[in-house]
Amino acid sequence: MTEPTFTIPLWADLLGVGLGGVQGALFASGFRGERRLDLLGVAIIGIMIGMGGGLIRDILLGQPPASLHSNWYLLTAGGAALVGMLLAGLFQRLNAVVVGLDAVVIGMFGAFGTSKAIAFGLPEVPAVFIGVCAAAGGGVLRDMLMGLPVSIMHVGSLYAVAAGAGCAFIVVAHGLGMGIVPAAIIGIVLTAIIRVLAVAFDLSLPEQRALYRRRVAAETGMIPIIRP
Repeated sequence: MTEPTFTIPLWADLLGVGLGGVQGALFASGFRGERRLDLLGVAIIGIMIGMGGGLIRDILLGQPPASLHSNWYLLTAGGAALVGMLLAGLFQRLNAVVVGLDAVVIGMFGAFGTSKAIAFGLPEVPAVFIGVCAAAGGGVLRDMLMGLPVSIMHVGSLYAVAAGAGCAFIVVAHGLGMGIVPAAIIGIVLTAIIRVLAVAFDLSLPEQRALYRRRVAAETGMIPIIRP
């Protein structure tokens, strides 16, 4: 693979890792009963959210994971998870802050993944795919560690759709001549807005079962019923 034409600044990558660490710790600290975690468990979930997206992005690009080539990634993710644990009680009362933070994290990982893929010269569709995988990767790893149903696979609030819209905008805007940095910033904002609106208005894709029922109703409705 050729050398990239653009590299993600370290401070921007660490900002995404830090916000992801806080968001992951807030998520993990909210469990009660049999699923409750100790401090180490909460820290691990926070680190996984903070670093998971970047790890998946770099693996898909065939690159050495950037998070394993600097001390700052683990330190940032761990420190952010600690902050999330300490402030969990406060943030859990401010649900809008948690939702907004989650939306921004999705947007940042998606934008970074797509931008890096474009910089390595990947075609448009694979670049969007890598961006969406980076955006959703931390959440998938989190759910697997927690033994939860993978949220992206179930009816929800447009998690991957929001990331896909932001990543697609970056690809289209860059193809039309916009610089990768302003395109990525707008992509982050677009992803966050779609995600927040989806949560606020409880929007989601149609449920598979509902589609199946409609199809069955349409098919069986054409079968004549012979009454005695």
